[in-house]
Amino acid sequence: MSIEKNIQTVKDFFAAIGGDREALLALVAEDIEWIIPGEGWPLAGTRHGHAGLADLLETASKSIETSTEPREFVAQGDRVLVLGFARGKVKATNKTFEDD
Repeated sequence: MSIEKNIQTVKDFFAAIGGDREALLALVAEDIEWIIPGEGWPLAGTRHGHAGLADLLETASKSIETSTEPREFVAQGDRVLVLGFARGKVKATNKTFEDD
């Protein structure tokens, strides 16, 4: 894939993460490994495959409110780095978070 196509795929991913689960799963490999570091919050852990990602999305929709603002996409080879901002709230605790 070209760098431009890689960037578009990542942009499509961010668009789909807002609620189009089927489109999101179509964009990722069957053997995806999704790692969210940390302890003591609902999304931490490692998920595998489409089922793992679907579980993560379900857990996220039930346990947090979040929004993301991807601001810049930097591509090299087959990798795309996304710089941006995310904020949200853990529903069970009303604890807010921001990540820049």
